[in-house]
Amino acid sequence: MTAPKPQAVNEPTDPDVDLHVPAQRQQSWRAQGPIVAVVALGGAIGASARYGASLLWPVSAGAFPWTTLGINAAGCAVIGVFMVVITDVWAAHRLVRPFFGTGVLGGFTTFSTYAVDIEKLVDAGHARTGLAYLAATLLAALAAVWLAVTATRRVLAWRQG
Repeated sequence: MTAPKPQAVNEPTDPDVDLHVPAQRQQSWRAQGPIVAVVALGGAIGASARYGASLLWPVSAGAFPWTTLGINAAGCAVIGVFMVVITDVWAAHRLVRPFFGTGVLGGFTTFSTYAVDIEKLVDAGHARTGLAYLAATLLAALAAVWLAVTATRRVLAWRQG
């Protein structure tokens, strides 16, 4: 009897699927392909919306990045509403959550730009502004999602009651 082989990080957790078997690998792709496609499509839509917002409300170098802060807070608020609706109210199609939650909102919110904005502020000698932006974005994002979840649940309870 041989000892079980240790599981690599990129191998599936389902013990019935062996990606070394071509038929099972193809079956796995068929199951995941639509999800990958809707996440990519949603991400393109969300990133385009974010880019449009940056064109509408540009921020000059060294200034507080209000546009990125607003985008991230708005995206967090929308995800709060969305998660309550799809978990408490609406039995959504299996591709809605990856499309809208991961794709659109993941592409719209931009925590990578947030990190770059902080680095640019610090490198330009605006460390206090960078630190304020770091804290403000975190607080705004958490507050936005909490307020959106709470408000959505209250509205739904009010409509039902």
